[in-house]
Amino acid sequence: MFKIGSIFIPVTDIEKSTAWYETHLGVKKIESWDGGVGFYLPTGSTQLALVKVNNIQPTEFITHENQKNSYYNFVTDHIEAAHQHFINNGITTTDITDFGGMKHFDFVDLDGNPFSVVSEVAASPFHSENVRKMQERDLER
Repeated sequence: MFKIGSIFIPVTDIEKSTAWYETHLGVKKIESWDGGVGFYLPTGSTQLALVKVNNIQPTEFITHENQKNSYYNFVTDHIEAAHQHFINNGITTTDITDFGGMKHFDFVDLDGNPFSVVSEVAASPFHSENVRKMQERDLER
């Protein structure tokens, strides 16, 4: 019945952020409007939008264990290449860590918005192929 349509990211400079997201995340512009710009990613159906704000705003929350957590992440099957791409372009990242086979790292954009990049193991129920199979099974019912 529902799917995620767009993710909105607050940025203080639309022009600089547009160039940054196009260069470093490979997003493609759909259209812009007064105070924002929308993009699609090379794969998947979720859209991404940058929205002009006057002041930097948080895009993360604190868990009950006092750990920072971003609201969403980016998924890749090539995490080492993605990590190296960010490093080569001077983007602040954390090291790649392995959590039970799932690898991930964090990075920040021009406004300091933190994001995670994850690569799920094939056996994980969260791997895109396994989720796709669950979706297909649900449609058959």
